[in-house]
Amino acid sequence: MKQITICLSLLVCAVLHTNVYAGSHSTSVKDSSAYNNPQKVALGDPFVLKDDNKYYMYGTGGGADKGFVAYSSTDLKNWDRVGQVYHSTNKNGWGIDAFWAPEVYKRNGKYYLFYSAQWKHNPTNEKENFKIGVAISDSPAGPFTDMKNAPIFDPGYPIIDANVLFENGKTYLYYSRCCYKHPVKSEVAEWAKKKGWYNEIEESWVYGVELKPDLSGVIGKPVLLLRPPVKMAKEEWESRSVTAHEANRRWTEGSFIFKNKSTYYMMYSANNFDGQHYAVGYATSKSPLGPFTKAANNPVLQKNGEVTGTGHNSITRSPDGKEMLCVYHGRTAATGHERLVFIDKMKVLDNGKLVVYGPTVSK
Repeated sequence: MKQITICLSLLVCAVLHTNVYAGSHSTSVKDSSAYNNPQKVALGDPFVLKDDNKYYMYGTGGGADKGFVAYSSTDLKNWDRVGQVYHSTNKNGWGIDAFWAPEVYKRNGKYYLFYSAQWKHNPTNEKENFKIGVAISDSPAGPFTDMKNAPIFDPGYPIIDANVLFENGKTYLYYSRCCYKHPVKSEVAEWAKKKGWYNEIEESWVYGVELKPDLSGVIGKPVLLLRPPVKMAKEEWESRSVTAHEANRRWTEGSFIFKNKSTYYMMYSANNFDGQHYAVGYATSKSPLGPFTKAANNPVLQKNGEVTGTGHNSITRSPDGKEMLCVYHGRTAATGHERLVFIDKMKVLDNGKLVVYGPTVSK
């Protein structure tokens, strides 16, 4: 019976994989009125902070030396390099490499930079010893100094991709548990093993936890919010790194939460960030800590033949404040393998459905 179920799942998966692009809300239309896609900014995991009438963009890479660089703009089209705003060598620095996915928030006149890095405290010599920290500055242009000489907390496994929500006097931290040493049973894992591709499939899951008011630690235990599907035909787009024989991992990462009316929307990325199938979906909840239900119209952002590897997004608003904008990284054949920043319009429709009008490429 199990064999029949897997065969049927494979058949459905193949059909969905063939037709998925026809049902996507993405568009390949060249839109010269958009935001100069791709931007002339080579960053992964881009995050944009609007501070008064100026935008600041942070991300992974960009020539940073064990830290993070920033760019500034007034129109989201023309960017000036601010320079490196965070250095691991600051007096409380605890990370040694793998500085990823910075996000900056303004609270009470201060700026807080959340990020992930490889923790130097590594008694068991783990290959992936990633943790999340927070640094503070008086300016969005830095310099940022770690609030303490250690990560915010250690859940006992490697974590990346911090995202923060300030809601009703509370602060919530969202993060992704890494795939590292986290094999999970699923129909996809069973299928890949029978094909002789992989003995096991590791997975990353998104968690949420409340932070202390001073951001020095967590309150209570983390709550599991999102994970890849157990059934092979369900949300098959999240398994393409495996079904395309790219990697023995399924990712759920790069979460970004926002509230629209009474509903919390959590956008997230699936598949290998370094491959073509990196894509974005979303889930909804009535509570900051779930339960979250994945949307039927996922993925809302994915490759379209011209742009690939679309993922790890954040959200900002247009200079006039009228439009929601999805900020993410991607690649084109013309720009090569390097990750560049894209900005496309997005909207929550009257029926609650979230759509992203991209990826687009400007002329």
